[in-house]
Amino acid sequence: DVFEQPQHVGHKKIEFHITTDIPAVLQINSEKKEKNGKNLYATTEEINNTGFGRIFPAPSSNDKMETEEEDDEIPSEFISRRDLEKNRLSKEEMEKFSVFKNYEPGDPNCRIYVKNLAKQVQEKDLKFIFGRYVDFQSEVERNMFDIRLMKEGRMKGQAFIGLPNEKAAAKALKEANGYVLFEKPMVVQFARSARPKQDANEGKRKK
Repeated sequence: DVFEQPQHVGHKKIEFHITTDIPAVLQINSEKKEKNGKNLYATTEEINNTGFGRIFPAPSSNDKMETEEEDDEIPSEFISRRDLEKNRLSKEEMEKFSVFKNYEPGDPNCRIYVKNLAKQVQEKDLKFIFGRYVDFQSEVERNMFDIRLMKEGRMKGQAFIGLPNEKAAAKALKEANGYVLFEKPMVVQFARSARPKQDANEGKRKK
């Protein structure tokens, strides 16, 4: 009996607190309702809306500013077009190098092949150059961007770079071919894909 009593009292107390609060709110609302009728809800909604309105627009504008700042910062992570042009060989200069003899860009696709890379070239160097052709805000483009630098064996000094689309790859090829990295000009071509096999099959069908 002794243990049960405080529990009941406790429950009653909780119930009283809840019920006493609610009627007070209801009374105030009912009084205002009599005075203002439906306008009450309109005004309270307006007050609520303005309240929320004040809370949310300010942060969202800050978010926009932050994203704009990030957008401004992104190009600085990668080489500028001016630097690319400044350190790129002219067509006349390219002709003097044997690596550009019989140069052909190849069939356009979204992967490019880079050769004649210096020993000290690392993936971060290639990302610095070719990252400018990728929109890192887009998860799809970010995932498609792929660098495979060969550091051993016969493929040493060569790399394959996957870009988001053919347009980006074509732009990269045009602007980066002949760029001098660590005193060696890069030879940039479209990577050979599985397409030649398909073409061969088509050729057989045509015959």
